[in-house]
Amino acid sequence: MRKVLTLTLAATSALSLLAATPAAAERPRDLPSEVYGGAWTAGHVQGMAIDQRKGFMYFSFTNLLVKTDLQGKLIGSVTGFTGHLGDLDFNTQDGRVYGSLEYKEQESFYIAIFDVDRITAPDMDAQTTDVVKTVYLKEVVDDYVADMNGDGKFDGNVGNTPDHRYGCSGIDGVSFGPEFGKKHGKQKLTVAYGIYANTTRPDNDYQVLLQYDIQQWKKYERPLTESDPHKSGPERVDGKYFAYTGNTTYGVQNLQYDEHTGNWMMGVYKGTKPQFPNYPFFMVDGGARPRTGELAGQPQAERGKLLTLAPGGLQDAATGVRGWQFNGEYGLISLGGGRYYVAKAGKVTEDGVSKHTGTAQLYRWTGQSPTPFERLG
Repeated sequence: MRKVLTLTLAATSALSLLAATPAAAERPRDLPSEVYGGAWTAGHVQGMAIDQRKGFMYFSFTNLLVKTDLQGKLIGSVTGFTGHLGDLDFNTQDGRVYGSLEYKEQESFYIAIFDVDRITAPDMDAQTTDVVKTVYLKEVVDDYVADMNGDGKFDGNVGNTPDHRYGCSGIDGVSFGPEFGKKHGKQKLTVAYGIYANTTRPDNDYQVLLQYDIQQWKKYERPLTESDPHKSGPERVDGKYFAYTGNTTYGVQNLQYDEHTGNWMMGVYKGTKPQFPNYPFFMVDGGARPRTGELAGQPQAERGKLLTLAPGGLQDAATGVRGWQFNGEYGLISLGGGRYYVAKAGKVTEDGVSKHTGTAQLYRWTGQSPTPFERLG
């Protein structure tokens, strides 16, 4: 009875929001129109997460995690990564932030799990302060190191090679959400592959998404030790899925499940294959059950679980690919009620030093084509 009442109230609230004017209805009173993540000599902003209950924002700057309050005041940061820290998401069930962490040269890919309550000061070291645990993703490593041309050697971190199954370059997008095809299904962690840009091979035109049930992941968690990478993680995935979008540059940069639309949002760096529309933004229909079918372009016949791109937006007549014109590749957070924080990346020079900036900017969902979001504030 409580679940029914909650759903009814949520639906009533949603209808009230739609009936009101956009400025009054869609701008949350307790969330600012912008949150500034600071200026840093680390790399550009890669992802964001929010703890709305406690009022904290988290920004990934490639090898740095930054924690601020909702006024942009610095609370703390985690440094010392030599790998690539990518997209982030906040897990409401355990109060921790999860992010993708790559060590390509060490052939190691992890989910980094931040005990964010411990982040209380700047420059906390990732390896010595016990704020970060990591879980090894064997499935990703196996695809990354795959010797696809059978010449007996792995060509390493390069895109201009037939190696790397599906063009796998590692991982980037991460998000919590239900199992594909079950809008109210069990909460799982979804991890998206990075995919090398390569216009000469036909087997890299899918976004590859893995789903994990993380309820038993405590037994895998290990401290980060870059000098001796561990291999503690699940042997198998709970689901491996394929979304046909055409090749993109480094795959899904930002992944976000959105309860408002019921879809999975994917911000990418545009692809370069001329036979595809190369949209910068895609959505997977969260209610469409995956169907088993043949994976196009593979060197050997292969079948997989195929996802359906959400209706709406633009559709390319030649390929059937759907997408939108919107840039969410630097950071995307679904706030509920059709509101989102989208990262704006920038650069500033301070005292002669070039720094990267990241700002969370408030948007609302319109569903319009070709751009389905509207800036607020």
